[in-house]
Amino acid sequence: MAAITAPPHPPLAVFSAVPCRGLRFRRAPLIRVAASSSSSSASFSSSSSSSYGTGGSSGAGGGGEIHYVSPPPPPTTPPGAPVYVTLPADAVGPGGRVARRRAMAASLAALASAGVTGVAVELWWGLVERGCPGEYDWAGYLDLAAMARRYGLRVRAILAFHQCGAGPQDPFWVPLPQWVLEEMEKMPDLSYTDRYQRRNKEYISLGCDILPLLKGRSPMQAYSDFMRSFRDAFKDYLGGIVTEVQVGMGPGGELRYPSCPTEKLNQPGSSSELGEFQCYDKFMQASLNARARILGIQEWGDGGPAGIDDTRQNPEETNFFRADGGCWNTPYGRFFLEWYSGMLLLHGERLCAVADAIFSGTGVAISGKVSGIHWHYYTCSHPSELTAGYYNTLLRDGYLPIAQMFSRHKTALCYSCFDLRDAERSNSQSSPEGTLRQLMAAAKICNLPLNGENSVTRLDDTSLSQVIRSSRLYSGGTSGTSFSFNYVRMNKSLFEFHNWNRFTKFVRKMSDARTFLARLNFRRRHQRPPSMSVVWVVSRACAYT
Repeated sequence: MAAITAPPHPPLAVFSAVPCRGLRFRRAPLIRVAASSSSSSASFSSSSSSSYGTGGSSGAGGGGEIHYVSPPPPPTTPPGAPVYVTLPADAVGPGGRVARRRAMAASLAALASAGVTGVAVELWWGLVERGCPGEYDWAGYLDLAAMARRYGLRVRAILAFHQCGAGPQDPFWVPLPQWVLEEMEKMPDLSYTDRYQRRNKEYISLGCDILPLLKGRSPMQAYSDFMRSFRDAFKDYLGGIVTEVQVGMGPGGELRYPSCPTEKLNQPGSSSELGEFQCYDKFMQASLNARARILGIQEWGDGGPAGIDDTRQNPEETNFFRADGGCWNTPYGRFFLEWYSGMLLLHGERLCAVADAIFSGTGVAISGKVSGIHWHYYTCSHPSELTAGYYNTLLRDGYLPIAQMFSRHKTALCYSCFDLRDAERSNSQSSPEGTLRQLMAAAKICNLPLNGENSVTRLDDTSLSQVIRSSRLYSGGTSGTSFSFNYVRMNKSLFEFHNWNRFTKFVRKMSDARTFLARLNFRRRHQRPPSMSVVWVVSRACAYT
């Protein structure tokens, strides 16, 4: 079996086989019709959390059919979804100051006039702590927060512990702090490493999370010190202006391994990337070996999976990922993938626990991002998800454990792909919509707030309509879950006439009409000068390059 053309989407009952503590689920009322003299009871068979089950079958006995009737919708109007806009990556420049300040102010005023709730901004580790360990420069970001407050915008702060850009040739290049790179030069195993011994310096290897290798501090201690410094510096903004902190958890700020370099993810043809397992630095190898020893199978702890062969080929041509007889579905494959994905979950758990403790009582929500890797979703093994650390296959749900981990620490989940359609895919094995539906199901089970994002920066009607359709799958229902959308990202083309017109209409469709009008009225009363026209603001914002 080379590939699966359209695997059935697992029913919600399958996901609920793994309970989430402290959660209550409403049952729909039952109506029994065509009752007969003999009664029968309906039962559901639950499958294990590591495999997808099949739908239930109807019983042959009497007692009539049982129909599930959804409760009537609430009389109140659904609140809609607030829209945020991610600022350019270089909103604060290499010198630690707001770049193009006048154009930035005009852009923020334009966003406020459009009814946008707030902005998202990356706070780069490589800029803030660039000089020496423990010395933080927040001046540029504090200035940006003050500008957002002036225009009545909220701020979603993204603590970016990863590098920005592919190299010094990029227009905006922010590596990890120089003192971190110096330690990586002394000890190359601080970097993620694949089987070819290629080092990736986008993010520090999670294998050394708790080892004091950064001038006496562990990476986890460095991250927590950064968070505390941010909390103390922004204490006057927390809860009012800065309402959410998204904690960077890996390359691109996402909870994943750098199985495929971040700059390749947005390139044409990236759908053929199977990715490489990032488990060959000495710290990851030591953890794998220790796990194998505990289970009494020491031979499984040497090296990593064999039979992957190359990063750009058909998974059916590999011994590990092929559907029939692939190593991924053998005892060794399950052992390795459980360890590999478990290490990623442990890394996320540590960061969520630290953030929850540091920001407790500040009125700030915590969130983390999961990568939208969908290009092998219609295969049995989902190879690109496996190498990224998501143990998600035809037989196992890999996103529910992540959602449960976020739920334990009251962390919202951020996910992209809201703008992508299966009809636009270049690869029949890909399914961005299927991946999104599965992740939404996991988030709903754990009652997680969900922050949606677009994967491609574009403003055509097809893309924006798809965002609205995808968003309504999660927002406006009766489950009590909250949803917001983050448009990635602000650039010069956003303020061009046709694009701006589409964007403002999009914001209005996403937001509840009453909330939208109230937000505009509030800003009109508080902005200065009050006579500033939207047309003038947008024309000034177009100067942003």
